[in-house]
Amino acid sequence: MVEHQARRLVPPAQVAELLGIGVDEVVELVQEGHLRGMRVGSPARWRIEHASVAEYLDAQAEEARRMALWRQSNAASFPELWGRRS
Repeated sequence: MVEHQARRLVPPAQVAELLGIGVDEVVELVQEGHLRGMRVGSPARWRIEHASVAEYLDAQAEEARRMALWRQSNAASFPELWGRRS
């Protein structure tokens, strides 16, 4: 038997507070596919999957880590990378 885990849905205002951005920006992240969300109820209101917020934060942290490594590698001089020539 397959068990279905209930999705925890949170309002955009809660996600906005967590991310330190505006509610409109949260909705944009959903529309751009960075967060998973849906409109539910009548009248329809946005709800965001809480798990997708954690995934988004993980992806942002990984991107920041890679950018830091890239900047660090660009700061190194070629002699430091390839050895010094006499």
